[in-house]
Amino acid sequence: MLVVRATKKLLDRLGPVTLESGQTSTTRLGDWYASAWAWRPQVALFVSEATLFPILMPLAPAATLLARFPDGLAQALAAHDVPEAFITQELSRMQDVRLGKTASRSVLGIMNEFTFLAQTMRGDTTTDLTDLARWLARTPCSPLFKRHGSPDRELRALVEAADQETPTR
Repeated sequence: MLVVRATKKLLDRLGPVTLESGQTSTTRLGDWYASAWAWRPQVALFVSEATLFPILMPLAPAATLLARFPDGLAQALAAHDVPEAFITQELSRMQDVRLGKTASRSVLGIMNEFTFLAQTMRGDTTTDLTDLARWLARTPCSPLFKRHGSPDRELRALVEAADQETPTR
């Protein structure tokens, strides 16, 4: 099961809350937090609660955003050289999508930082969303200082730990 925790502004566009009390994602990357950026064209920011790994996707059409998210995640993970086996396993755990309200102020604070940095980096020019997300993933984040420092390194450590857990044949 995939849990997406959306900000109020985005939740109003995506639909009603379908998450029941106590439910969490069954994916290794945990719950995902999502927000909308009022850029032209509009952009959705997703951040993994477990790694703070960011993904940027076109928001439109908003009705299909959650259905398009697994493909966007697969592309983002591939851009960070994550092994195909990890990506396939992660996507297989995303069959059931639940939508909920945000619950972590810490993740929301990181999302606000990413928003500020992205607006600064973007300026008045059009920026490729994949390149911008890769740049954001290298940003040091205070919740990760005692672990791996930045979302890309945290992702790499999570993937390596998953590889060690997987039995070899």
